[in-house]
Amino acid sequence: MPQKKTFLTPEGLAKLEEELAHLRTVRRAEVAAKIQRAKELGSTVDNAEYDDAQNERAFIEGRILTLEQMIQNAAIIHHDGSSRGRVEMGSLVTVATEDGKQEQYVIVGSTEANPSQGKISNESPVGRALMGKQEGDKVKVEVPAGVFKLKILKIH
Repeated sequence: MPQKKTFLTPEGLAKLEEELAHLRTVRRAEVAAKIQRAKELGSTVDNAEYDDAQNERAFIEGRILTLEQMIQNAAIIHHDGSSRGRVEMGSLVTVATEDGKQEQYVIVGSTEANPSQGKISNESPVGRALMGKQEGDKVKVEVPAGVFKLKILKIH
């Protein structure tokens, strides 16, 4: 079964690669030292420090595997500023809410989504509603609290 693509900007890919390098070099060594110290305290049976260090090691190794898969399956978003008339990955979109308030969003993959910074996932309700639409289009966004409408004012 093919792995799910991880949509990333070049900056997002660099952050994942940086985190992976940090985990492989710094964090692995730190946890190995913790495990060694815990072993020196005596038996590993009923040794809380040893158990905690092993759990931390398992978490780090799991995160390393996750990052490796994400990087391996990365689809880099190269948005050159041309919108080709439709909302796509990497587009900066200005929308108007029903009460006339303007908001701007950049459409990114779920890994980089950060709504407080205006970065929304293409998989989010707003992102799904905007994808493929054009300036002037009105979209309905379905969220658990109900439905609201947005009008696409500009695709940058």
